Amino acid sequence: QVQLVESGGGLVQAGGSLRLSCAASGSISSINSMGWYRQTPGKQRDMVATITSRGSTNYADSVKGRFTISRDNAKNTVYLQMNSLKPEDTAVYYCKASLFLGLAGGDYWGQGTQVTVSS
Repeated sequence: QVQLVESGGGLVQAGGSLRLSCAASGSISSINSMGWYRQTPGKQRDMVATITSRGSTNYADSVKGRFTISRDNAKNTVYLQMNSLKPEDTAVYYCKASLFLGLAGGDYWGQGTQVTVSS
């Protein structure tokens, strides 16, 4: 059993900042990549940022220079620092972890956290 618990979403004015956290718990052997994705009603879920176990990062073009992903491997936690937020960043943000339970690998998702940016 694996749980990914997200926190840190909320309502913020344009230009403001938020920090999302996602903690993975359970009988986890190892975690490869972790990442953040977002989804608005009627649209597909899109990658925002990912980070490997070694710290290599990847960002969507729309958030480069504004968002920073980081992780604490000891705590199985990934963070997303979001600065200079825009109304178009409004979405439900989901955490994803690609991990192993013993020898069984798979992708696991959090429940999502709402981020709303007002203009």
